[in-house]
Amino acid sequence: MGRWRDGRGRLVVRTGTGEAPAALVPLEIAASYRARTRGLLGRDSVDGAMLLSPASGVHTFGMRIPIDVAYLDRRLTVIAVRTMPPGRLGLPRPRARHVLEAEAGAMAGWGLRAGVQVAVEEGTAP
Repeated sequence: MGRWRDGRGRLVVRTGTGEAPAALVPLEIAASYRARTRGLLGRDSVDGAMLLSPASGVHTFGMRIPIDVAYLDRRLTVIAVRTMPPGRLGLPRPRARHVLEAEAGAMAGWGLRAGVQVAVEEGTAP
């Protein structure tokens, strides 16, 4: 899988049967320290999702909107999904290696829940 670079891509949410993807989501990749630190701070909305890597926890101090947070293991399998209002500190997940962030409620619409596997396609147009 290798390390990602800051930029854009696409999140592929897989179905349990391995057939067609359940969802294709525009993705912003934050792999550098600076990009991970900035994250979604100061934004009023999110177009798709943001992947923070490496990361095992997040906070919502300074955010304007509630967000969904999905914790992913090294194989990009979802460990847990939580909704966090602004001004909260999420505890780090021990097995988490990556974190996905999106507007609150979006992940349920994509079928993202614990046990679901995702894929990241770098540099693809959403």
